[in-house]
Amino acid sequence: MAAEMYLGQQVRVCCLKDRVGSEVGKKLGQVGVVSDMRVVDGKGIGLIVRFNDQSQTWFFLEELEPAFQLH
Repeated sequence: MAAEMYLGQQVRVCCLKDRVGSEVGKKLGQVGVVSDMRVVDGKGIGLIVRFNDQSQTWFFLEELEPAFQLH
């Protein structure tokens, strides 16, 4: 079960369900910030994640995990 995510949250790309042949595959393991939400596949929720290089793409909830930074 995917954790609850919210706008502005830092997340890590932990796995990819598909689309691995593109630039998205390079995001595996990277940390970004949830910038928006959208409906995907006609019923599911996807999260748009912005990365430090200012690129952004969407991910299924199951592909993301909260990224916690130690202080």
